[in-house]
Amino acid sequence: MHFYFFFKVNLKVVSLLLDLKLKKRQSHEKEQEFMNTSKNPKPKLEEKRWSSKLELETINSWHENRLFKFDKSKEGEIYSIDTPPPYLSGRWHVGGAAHYVQQDMIARYKKLKGYNVLFSFGADRNGLPIEVMVERKENIRAKDVSRERFLEMCKSYLDSIEKEVLNQVKLLGMSIDLENIYRTDSPEYRAITQATFIKLWNDGLIYEDYKPANWCPRCGTTLADAEIEYEELPTELLYIKFKIKETNEDITIATTRPELLPACAAVIYNPEDKRYKRLNGLTAITPIFNNEVKIVPHSSADVNFGTGIVMICSYGDSSDVRLFRELKLVPKICVNEDGTMNKNSGPLEGLSVKEARKKIKEILEEKGLIVKTEKIVHRTPTCWRCHTPIEIIVTREFYLKQVEFKNDLKKISDQIEFYPPQFRKNLYDWIDSITEDWPISRRRYYATEIPVWYCKVCNEPYVPPPGRYYQPWKENPPTDAQCKKCGSKEFIGETRVLDTWMDSSISQLFIIGYGRDEDFFKKARPATLRPQGYEIIRTWLYYSILRTYLLLKDIAFKQVRISGMGVDEKGEAMHKSKGNVVYPEVYIEKYGSDAFRLWAASEAKLGSNYRFSEEKVKAASLFITKLWNISRLISQFPEEDEKAIKEKIDLLFLKQLGEVIKTVEKSFEMLDPFDATNSLRDYTWNILADHYLELVKPRLYSGEEDDRTRSARATVHKILKTILVAMHPVIPTITFYIFQKLYNKNITTEKFPEHIEPINNEEKALLNMLIEADSKIWAKKKELKLSLNSPLEKKVILSKSLEPFLGDIKAAHKLVNVEVLNKDVPEVVLFSN
Repeated sequence: MHFYFFFKVNLKVVSLLLDLKLKKRQSHEKEQEFMNTSKNPKPKLEEKRWSSKLELETINSWHENRLFKFDKSKEGEIYSIDTPPPYLSGRWHVGGAAHYVQQDMIARYKKLKGYNVLFSFGADRNGLPIEVMVERKENIRAKDVSRERFLEMCKSYLDSIEKEVLNQVKLLGMSIDLENIYRTDSPEYRAITQATFIKLWNDGLIYEDYKPANWCPRCGTTLADAEIEYEELPTELLYIKFKIKETNEDITIATTRPELLPACAAVIYNPEDKRYKRLNGLTAITPIFNNEVKIVPHSSADVNFGTGIVMICSYGDSSDVRLFRELKLVPKICVNEDGTMNKNSGPLEGLSVKEARKKIKEILEEKGLIVKTEKIVHRTPTCWRCHTPIEIIVTREFYLKQVEFKNDLKKISDQIEFYPPQFRKNLYDWIDSITEDWPISRRRYYATEIPVWYCKVCNEPYVPPPGRYYQPWKENPPTDAQCKKCGSKEFIGETRVLDTWMDSSISQLFIIGYGRDEDFFKKARPATLRPQGYEIIRTWLYYSILRTYLLLKDIAFKQVRISGMGVDEKGEAMHKSKGNVVYPEVYIEKYGSDAFRLWAASEAKLGSNYRFSEEKVKAASLFITKLWNISRLISQFPEEDEKAIKEKIDLLFLKQLGEVIKTVEKSFEMLDPFDATNSLRDYTWNILADHYLELVKPRLYSGEEDDRTRSARATVHKILKTILVAMHPVIPTITFYIFQKLYNKNITTEKFPEHIEPINNEEKALLNMLIEADSKIWAKKKELKLSLNSPLEKKVILSKSLEPFLGDIKAAHKLVNVEVLNKDVPEVVLFSN
């Protein structure tokens, strides 16, 4: 599907660019014929071209007048958009910018449909990615400086990036109230996050436990399964000799983790593997460490990997964790939290995992215990932020229950509308894959603190009441705090923080007043729309649904809009490491924000990846110019009452627009501006500009005050107003400016175009005949090397059905000799000497 839309749109762009010079010249000639006559009225749009200066002035006026300030008391159904609070790890590239302007298009459309739109905007300013960026920027580790100092460094970095992102928001013409954004590191937001923790703790849904967890040695913290990314990395597969105690024979086991030999607790083989059935119940002796472990059958063993026999260690991967639980094995932990080997690893103690792997190989080779070595590429779990291979260690962490609610989460999610619908399966597949509760505590600094203190006497946890922001690592608990178990009033504060997803997964609640404005929350719940990318379905989407269900037993939002990813011209994701990151500012400066937005809307269907191309942005800017020229031309003529539209040709072109508006509305209702944008673009350029305006100009410029002239004036204004309003969600600045200049109205308060009767099949066939005839006459002039405003001496013969349009055709083309047949013929127009 991705290729089809990319190919289709590219064909349009190529065709457009090839024909642009010709069309521009022809259009210029046509316009000059009328615009230069002395009797022409002066255009209301005095500037000859739309400029970046006008665009920026328009945008500035919006914010100076607080045009986008949300009014809770306003009448109308609330449509709340849980805009993804961007992670402030850097300013947006063109893909990120396109992602957000598409959301703005939905917000603007819904406002035109009469909704009271809450288009929230926040900054995600918590968590591990921020810390990693600061560590790299300052060339330090968090623990190299005091906690207070590191927090200051993180905040300073975030403030600088936030300014860049908010400037992009403004430049892109987004309808965001920049004076009313939220920040996830604000005391207000963190207090709400802590309040949800306290409620879930009191409800028995959060618990603390000492068990295996994903661990990043570089970041020094626990990771959830959703924060693990798998990378194909080169490694060695060692075939190692184990001794069978009972028979003294050797068996060979292949492993990529030989440094975990001291942690081996069992050996398994597949029960269907006839080669090893004789080993059932026997004892294997681990090389070097001489530990005795049982050999047992288990279906987890892959007969096609290595020799088909597998050693089970604590812990090589998540399957080891599961097998230790199933087989009731006793773990022996050999890896420290800093990624070094501990005393349980014997001669490997003190080495990093990588060093230990090299060392154990040398020891095994010296003793002749390696049968062979293979170079392989291994699917390796890594930290989502720093890409360090993770370890699984046993550590005490806080957990949020989720496993027991998997079926409930799928049932509640059935009530949510997905756009496009196929992404519902991605969510359900992730839910089905969950096997452990969510570890929500992190051993880092820049995040919401866990609101817990511990009794100094008996270590009983004390959880305070909700209502304010707590920092247990630096402050005492409330003055009335007392241990429920022993009565002591002396406490030690928790130093850990919450996973950043604990903050961002309540954004859909925060924006509608949860914990702050209960009256508005009751009125607005649940949030209406969650727009996001498909790459965070398993994190932001899933965690938001989980948290809302556990807190309220309700859906998190009514609708989910899943977009694709912005990629470069080769279809590759943009990454600084690849050197293919493209930022939007240079193209906004060169072509304008409306042109950038038009590209973003017309590039790909919702859910598909969208490729950036400067040529496409340039083509979009040419459409902006065309719309300006059309508007400037129409602005010369007074607007007539719509009741004056009576001419058949006027009604045909207006009804064709009615058909387009149906497509536009359907497209936006599916939360996808693609079809809406391209259908409007096609009508405006290829039907309105190329045909209708050229056919109607003689009437417009006639200077007469008859019914035919009034019909023409009323029609061009009706068409232009309809196009401006329908295109406003996509290209807001130029449409706002033109509408204000021509009609002295604020386009943002207009209603979406309705009540235009769509064209029927018979009328459509007639319109197509008219357009075909118009095109052929222009082509004939070109063939004869006549200027477009020159008379055509050749006899022109028209098909019978075109008779109602004879006057407009004759005047537009300056036909000297024209005849209408008494019947329709296959060739709608013929030429004769």
